[in-house]
Amino acid sequence: ETASHKDSLSLDAMAAQLEAAYSNMGADMLGEVKNYITQGDGSQWQNLPKGIVCLHVSHSNLTRRMIEIRFDMHMTISDLKGKLHRHTGTPAFSQRLVLKDGGQPIANLDDDSKMLGYYSPESGMEIHIVDTDPFSMSRGGGLEDESMIEKFRMTDEAYEARTGTVREFIKKQKAKDPNWKPPKPNMINGNPWAKAPAAADEPPIDTSAASVAGMEVGMRCECMPGGRRGQVMFVGELDFKDGGSWVGVKFDEPVGKSDGTCKGEKMFECEPRYGGWIRGHKVSVGDFPEAELDLEDSDDEDEI
Repeated sequence: ETASHKDSLSLDAMAAQLEAAYSNMGADMLGEVKNYITQGDGSQWQNLPKGIVCLHVSHSNLTRRMIEIRFDMHMTISDLKGKLHRHTGTPAFSQRLVLKDGGQPIANLDDDSKMLGYYSPESGMEIHIVDTDPFSMSRGGGLEDESMIEKFRMTDEAYEARTGTVREFIKKQKAKDPNWKPPKPNMINGNPWAKAPAAADEPPIDTSAASVAGMEVGMRCECMPGGRRGQVMFVGELDFKDGGSWVGVKFDEPVGKSDGTCKGEKMFECEPRYGGWIRGHKVSVGDFPEAELDLEDSDDEDEI
């Protein structure tokens, strides 16, 4: 079954259910339902800008109706046909327009030089398009019946004979390495073969003793990112994460990632999340009294 056929069946089932529900209602209940449904009729267009009208559009070759399309009363019928061409696909020269009210024709919009307002349309009326082209693409469901569209199908043999395909690429890779697997999709643009942007040349981080010069245990400090304040508890080299010099800090607030432990050895005392190991270029020592800080975690790679 096609999707459109299934939709049709589901709509029919809903209609049958509604009909059964209505048949079990009394006259009073039916009146209440009618009043509820129709209570806003005629008031939905009260706030339209001046000179704008909302009209429904129907087409001689299409089953669907376009509801409440806005039109400028000052546009010419020629411009109106141009707009309807974009909505329906029928060229202006193949359109014959009929203005309807309640399903009954009241005027033929046949003078391209006249403005739409000349025919005094009101919101809720309908413009019916008669497609005069005997060879129109919309005839016989040409623009609505998907079953009439010829789909392109490529045989497996034809695809196998093509070069530069994904299948050919995978075969070549597996010929080199039977355990080869396609790369995972790039998280940025979804392309697994997209090249990562070249990283900007950055100077290497100084991890020598000079990077922590002037820092001593007991000093107050401020650490980046976030301006987190605390007290210096350790200064020196650690055989951890590329080695070099580190500063151990006990924060005033739980904004760290450590409890003063490094590789299982307790280097200084503090509560969990009150400690951190930070590179010297991220630490400033001086007069930094306790302050209220943002308690969000830091993802900085120069901190552990």
